[in-house]
Order: sequence, then C-alpha cells, then structure tokens
Amino acid sequence: MLSVAPAWRKAAAGVAVIVAAALTASCSNGSAVTGGTTADGGSAPAPASATPAPQIKISPAEGSAKVKPNKKVVVTASGGALDEVVVEGGGKRVEGSFNADKTKWVSKEPLRPTSAYSVSAKAGTTTAAASFKTLKPAVVLDVADLTPNQKGEKVGVGAPIILTFNNPVSDKAAVEGALEVEAEKPVEGAWRWINDTTVIYRTAKYWPAHQTVKVTARLNGVQGGKDMYGLEDYTTSIKIGAQQISKINAKTHMMYVYRDGKRVQTMRISAGMATTREYTTTSGIHMTMERGNPVRMISPGRKKGDPGYYDVMINHAVRISNSGEYVHAKDNVWAQGRRNVSHGCINARPDQAKWFFDNAQRGDIVDIKGTNRALEWNNGWGFWQLSFKEWKKGSAL
Repeated sequence: MLSVAPAWRKAAAGVAVIVAAALTASCSNGSAVTGGTTADGGSAPAPASATPAPQIKISPAEGSAKVKPNKKVVVTASGGALDEVVVEGGGKRVEGSFNADKTKWVSKEPLRPTSAYSVSAKAGTTTAAASFKTLKPAVVLDVADLTPNQKGEKVGVGAPIILTFNNPVSDKAAVEGALEVEAEKPVEGAWRWINDTTVIYRTAKYWPAHQTVKVTARLNGVQGGKDMYGLEDYTTSIKIGAQQISKINAKTHMMYVYRDGKRVQTMRISAGMATTREYTTTSGIHMTMERGNPVRMISPGRKKGDPGYYDVMINHAVRISNSGEYVHAKDNVWAQGRRNVSHGCINARPDQAKWFFDNAQRGDIVDIKGTNRALEWNNGWGFWQLSFKEWKKGSAL
C-alpha cells in the first residue's frame, strides 16, 4: 500500500469538505445532485435538471373497435428508445419490427378479424398499454378448391396449381401477395388470374421431378374486396412424381413416352382425320387432366340422326384438353401407325392405351406436332402454350 503524502495530512478542514462533497456527487449512481455549501460559506452551483421521461404513443388507440384487420399496429416513442413491444390477440403474438433507432415499432402481419388485441410497450421507465378489437367481416374470403390435391396423388412436372376462392376477389394484388409456393427443388414461377375467383400458378420451366411443393395462402386478415377479409390461413402439399413426357407426331402416326429421360413406351397411333376443324387434333403442349374407364363421348353440336353423329363408350381414356381430346383405346390397328381417322382424339392399341392410362399422372406433358390447328392456352390445361413472359402479364403484382 502507498503511504499518504505529508501534504495531505496537513490539509485544511475546509478542503476536506470540498473533496468529500465531490466524491459524494460522483458516487451518487445517477441520482440528482441537490447542491450544497462550500468551505467558505458560498453557494454551490445548481445541478442540471433531470431528463424528461420518454413518451409512448400506440395506434390503434385504447378502446378502438371495428379496426380493419389489415391496419398496422404502430408504437412510437419520443424522448427515448423503445425497449419492448408486445402485441397479442387472436390466439397468438403478432410479429413486428423496430426502425433503426428503436423509436418506432410496426406490425408485420395482418390481424385476425373479430378478435381482441392487447398492446404493451416500455421505453426506459415509461410503460404504456392499450387494447382494441378488430371488425367482423361482412364477407369471408376462403379457399374453395385447390387443384391438383387428391390424397396420395403424385402429379406430373407440368402440373399447374389452380386456386379457386369462394368469393370474387377485387383486390387481387393483396390476395396474390398472400400466396406462397415453396419447392424442395425451387424453380421460378408466377400466378396468373383467369377470372375474379381463380388464379393459377405455373413455373417458367417444368418442375424438377420427385419432390414436394408446399402451397400456403396466408389469408388471415387479408382484404380481398369491400368488407371481405380472410379468417384462416390455408396450406397443403403437392407431390411431384416422375417426369413423364409423351411426344406425338400426327404426320408419322407415332407416340413415344419418356419417363425421367428414358423412353419407356412406343405406340402406333391415329389422330384426327382433319376433314373439319372440329375433327383436327390440336398441336402444342397439352397436359393430362383426368382419366376415365369408360368415358362416354358424344359428338358436339350434333343430334341423333345428323351426319357425323356419334355416342360411344370409350375405354381407358386420358383427357388432354377441354375440346374433347383424349388419348384412348381403340381397336382399329389397321389405321394406327398409318392413317389419321379419329374425330380429334389420339387412339392407340387397347393394351398400350391401358398402359398409358395406368401410368399417367395429372400434369404429365403430351406434346403433339403435325397438325394445322394450334392448342389454345386456355383450352383445358394448355398453359404451356404461353411463353413465361406472357404468362406473367396475368399477375396482379
């Protein structure tokens, strides 16, 4: 230990008082200094006034009712930074984020309709709280159907995601912004609205095979139109199966089926006779849509007794358009591989047509060439007839 210098032992009593006062002020742990008297009886300088406590403002304000679910919860602080903001309601905690200096907090997600919410905030020694209620929507927005989504189903690499809502959507951008597609093997894609209730997702290139795709519609609190809000989120998974692509040439009367890049079937076929537009097979990229065994096929626009009228039951039929085209069985091997004699369908030998029927997945590609009638992009699932650039023009975002 160092010894005390003699000068300190001889210090005057008044000086000691001043030193003690200084030590007291510096060790006061932030408490306000009230001043004092110097050794010579003078007045000590008055200390600086205490810093005002931060002020907190919450929106929606305390007691608000019928708050729109898409309204942001905003908490601000003046005179200090926010330490904590907690917003709870609708059975969960609401996520949010601070600005850079933590003087503002804003919620990130919509609120749940018809729910009570509480807000608590802290900034330094200041606390604040508020409660409010969201409105009950006059119209509820929900998912009426998602295709393809059959239990246990695997779909082809061209498969679209067709989402149909229970009510017409006027704020398409808000609803589309709430839709998410997450693939194990990601590929670029986009939504396209085809009417006020239906939006379709298509990828820029075919899905990579053998994976799971998760589809989520975060509709809770999303406003789809006047007085219409979503109440629940919707989520499902779609299984992508093998890459099955069939290539058909109506001029050579041949069909080749490839699975995961390997040819697995060679079929002699007969396509549309092309005596009329109706009887001409469409060229372009089709997708398998559904199948039936048997399927009743009736000539469109004709009644019994008219020339060209038919009403027949056809086995092992796989639909590839909405204009009546199927790949199906037909026991006319004399024409298959040689001539086009059908009413527009692709027919094949019964055993091979059954094989195709048994192995087809919805969303498989059937690419047809060799006719002078093009498949329309909105004829069945003809979505691949549009370039991806054109497809994206149907997005609301």
